[in-house]
Amino acid sequence: MIRRRMFENLRTTYNQFPRTYWVVAGTHFIDVIGNTLLMPFFALYVTQKFDVGMTQAGIILATNSIAGMVGSTLGGAMADRFGRRGIILFGLVVSALSGLTLGFVDKFYMFYGLSVFVGLMSSAAQPAHQAMVADILPPEKRAEGFGMMRVISNFAWIIGPTIGGFLASYSFLYLFLSDAVISIITAVLVFRLLPETRPQPKENTEGVSLLETLRGYRVAIADRPFGGFVMASILMILVYQQMYTSLSVFLRDVHHVDPQFYGLVMSTSAVTVVLFQFATTRIIKRYPPFLMMVAATFFYMIGFGMYGFVATVPLFMLAMVIITIGEMIGMPTSNVLAAHFAPEDMRARYMAVFGLTWTVPAMIGPWAAGLVIDNYNPNYVWYIGSVLCVVAMLAFYLLHLRLGGREKFQWSAEPQKETQMAVSD
Repeated sequence: MIRRRMFENLRTTYNQFPRTYWVVAGTHFIDVIGNTLLMPFFALYVTQKFDVGMTQAGIILATNSIAGMVGSTLGGAMADRFGRRGIILFGLVVSALSGLTLGFVDKFYMFYGLSVFVGLMSSAAQPAHQAMVADILPPEKRAEGFGMMRVISNFAWIIGPTIGGFLASYSFLYLFLSDAVISIITAVLVFRLLPETRPQPKENTEGVSLLETLRGYRVAIADRPFGGFVMASILMILVYQQMYTSLSVFLRDVHHVDPQFYGLVMSTSAVTVVLFQFATTRIIKRYPPFLMMVAATFFYMIGFGMYGFVATVPLFMLAMVIITIGEMIGMPTSNVLAAHFAPEDMRARYMAVFGLTWTVPAMIGPWAAGLVIDNYNPNYVWYIGSVLCVVAMLAFYLLHLRLGGREKFQWSAEPQKETQMAVSD
């Protein structure tokens, strides 16, 4: 009886979304397994392979993110101008080839330069992927759709870090090899199964150059309410990203946690999302989106703050569960809000600007955390993070007071269709 009910629930969920969405979701699942084999262990690899501190590793991650910001900007404009599918394919192939090369580099300066190239090329596909999800789904289904992507990503997180921790205990090279193979497999599937989803432009854009398309970023940059949302999100993600960069080094150097146990801590987050993301998405849709961003940041403040006080693996796992509650609230909510800020024909460019909420923290966070860990009390990373969360909570609340009552920022609202947005706010 229970199995039959589970099957019916799965079939109902499947039927709620179009086939193209499930193709995107399936290829995303495979690709994230490859990413999560490597990403949580990248800082460990750099510090161990080249015998450098977290500060130097942070500089590599920062320059990689600066290059990624440039790549994402170009990719967003190209996805709006030429389509999503080709940009996604390009990112997968480049990620496979350049990431594989990283695994064989044994000179620190060469690794540094190559990581910049990887950041530039592989980040081009990120806004195209987010825009594709928004293209496929109607406004009233986007919260569930982005929430589903979180569940799918975290299924991959259950698999990726666990396998990655096992492989890393033998050789970090296996991580790079596995990631490259998985990226190529994903590229083949995208090429065979995924159609183009870019909305047809209302006007003929054949004569519009890529430079003119890039100039369209001025609209997103001049959109002051959107800029406020991006700035608040940067503060929040600056703290959140520490779980993928400095946390592994912190647990290893301060609490002597080996990579396998760190993989277990990360998998705790994935299991929590898989079990509770659907229910969480249904609950958060009852409340104003900007207030849900306040709630998400509150859970980050509590969870990351705990790492400055606790000292056992079970408590590390509990802190990760608390962080994950914030993630389940904040990730789908922020994607929906970003999509609703954007005019339809500028969706990928807005998503590229929204991508600053990840690239700017990646530029600053690992380097700043490395300075603290290498030169001061490592617990200060988590104390400072808690303070940043408080500032972000205040910013999201002010956005709620100013924008929360507008129809376009409700869960089922249609995003703007105009090519220009009011920037007098």
